[in-house]
Amino acid sequence: MPKSKLRKKVQAQHAHEEQVHAVETVPTESPKWLAPVMVANFLIGLIWIVIFYVSQTVYPISGIGAWNMIMDLALSQWALALRQSGASSLKSPFNSSI
Repeated sequence: MPKSKLRKKVQAQHAHEEQVHAVETVPTESPKWLAPVMVANFLIGLIWIVIFYVSQTVYPISGIGAWNMIMDLALSQWALALRQSGASSLKSPFNSSI
């Protein structure tokens, strides 16, 4: 006796679900150098802006004036970008494909 179309669909669906669950990967870790570089960028940016304000806008680089604040922001934003790139390499256990 031939199988019904519904039974074939159900069997195909179960086979597909088994394949999807069998392919789950282990979350990758961020590189070991990421956290120290990120923290170093934050600290260098903090020290940069403190020196800028304490020296009354003369140092760390006297020739560029207020652009020293842009240097601080660039270092801080780079640290944030590194954080985001490290976080995106980790897979969340809550994102499951159905």
